[in-house]
Amino acid sequence: MPYDALIYKMAFASLRGINRTMAGELLSRTGGEQAFFELSERQLGAMMGFSNRLFESGYRAGLLECASREADFVAAHGIRPLYFSDDDYPARLAEADDAPLMLYTLGGCDLNRGHMLAVVGTRHATPYGLDFVERLVRDMAENVAEPVTIVSGLAFGIDVAAHKAAMRHGLPTVGVLAHGLNMMYPAQHRQVAADMAHGGGMLVTDYQSSAVVHKGNFVARNRIVAGLCDCLLVVESAAKGGALITANLASGYNRDVFALPGRISDRYSAGCNKLISANIAALVQDAGDIIHAMNWAEKERGSVQAQLFPDLTDEEQAVVDYITEHGEAQLNQLTIAMNQNVGRMMSLLIDMEFKGLLLTYPGGKYRLA
Repeated sequence: MPYDALIYKMAFASLRGINRTMAGELLSRTGGEQAFFELSERQLGAMMGFSNRLFESGYRAGLLECASREADFVAAHGIRPLYFSDDDYPARLAEADDAPLMLYTLGGCDLNRGHMLAVVGTRHATPYGLDFVERLVRDMAENVAEPVTIVSGLAFGIDVAAHKAAMRHGLPTVGVLAHGLNMMYPAQHRQVAADMAHGGGMLVTDYQSSAVVHKGNFVARNRIVAGLCDCLLVVESAAKGGALITANLASGYNRDVFALPGRISDRYSAGCNKLISANIAALVQDAGDIIHAMNWAEKERGSVQAQLFPDLTDEEQAVVDYITEHGEAQLNQLTIAMNQNVGRMMSLLIDMEFKGLLLTYPGGKYRLA
């Protein structure tokens, strides 16, 4: 029976082992997605000049049935499919030979708008890496004229820190998933993902809801992270890991790659130092390094609010001054320095965190947001 055009496209995108070049060849010779599925196995073989398991009638019928079910799921959950020939398919990603034929997206982010910065790193992020991500995203929001979309993989550590920082500072953020939009892994990031999709960001995947999740998915999705961006930053990584794979993919796509250096004795700086020493990544110390390297236009000075912490009480200002001078502080240090009792200081710090003035880190340390 005939199907809607979208179902034919979804089924065609599910063909095993074909890339965009092969897809274009198949479509040009057969006349389109619907024709590919309606022609007989013999007709396809004659048109293409060879026989292949992709042409088997049973295999193609199975793909159509699966695509029909997926179309119902997509319609029921407000998911927007982007096919490789669509005008709004991400143009940057389309440059990659191994880009997926179909993306499934949830959210309102325009993947062809503004600048795209991928921020990736270890799941075992340290305070050094987390603090850098926060400052980098904040400075991107404050200084770059066009919006900078933060792209990452919604994993633990650096990934989710980048997504959260983007939302805190009013930047769109895109999470690339290694599974269908019927679930969320890790489950702990379900609320973050929902906030992204409903807050001007987007969730992106090339997997249908029926796809089985396995380890290889997480490596495969890295090509989308690398392909979507103008440039990629590795914040922290061990000597081996997914962030290094993504960095090498980005380099292969002719994207600019940056890395945060660290001490040679630090396990989760080893990968970044390796990228820098191999001339795969440029050393980055702050957002300005990326902004200048990419030649991104900056906001005029008058458009940036100079007052970072308006309307502070005397006590709050004293805490800000102390942490500004020392870099960070613990409760007992502030209690002594401010000459306050512990209960009052705890209450003050909690209030300041809720106001977005402070961030807490492992070891009971406080730093300025």
